[in-house]
Amino acid sequence: MKWLAAAVAALFWLPVAHADDAAGALTTTVIGLDTSFFDSFNRCDQPGQLEKHAALLDPKIEFYHDNGGVSWTRDEYLEKTRKNVCGHFHRKLVEGSVHVYPIKDFGAIEEGEHMFCDVGASTCSGIAKFVIVWHKLPAGWQATRVLSYGHRALP
Repeated sequence: MKWLAAAVAALFWLPVAHADDAAGALTTTVIGLDTSFFDSFNRCDQPGQLEKHAALLDPKIEFYHDNGGVSWTRDEYLEKTRKNVCGHFHRKLVEGSVHVYPIKDFGAIEEGEHMFCDVGASTCSGIAKFVIVWHKLPAGWQATRVLSYGHRALP
């Protein structure tokens, strides 16, 4: 009888373990995407980095920024990034703030907090929340929607 109880328990445990493994793999993937996305963003004043950043953007990306407004295309977003970001500041992820949620048959939602630090400054001066919707395509992942909001000064 004990073996039957153990077998039934194992049947219920296996799908949960598999789901946990899948969620862990997705989180690892999305954090890797975040790292690539913002590594090129942070170095966008260097040759080739803005192009690397662009490769992770859907051509019809929607970027919502509470202070800067909305960009409706990759080209519009890149022009604003070139003008307002490159060589001016860099983004730093708030450790432990990222949460990843799967989107069935599409990709994932990433949410978290990030700080903004002026180039050459020893400390960061601003912080905000963000959400990125990632789409998994046969050729790789692309950001389709980005929200950056709740910008405020750090004490």
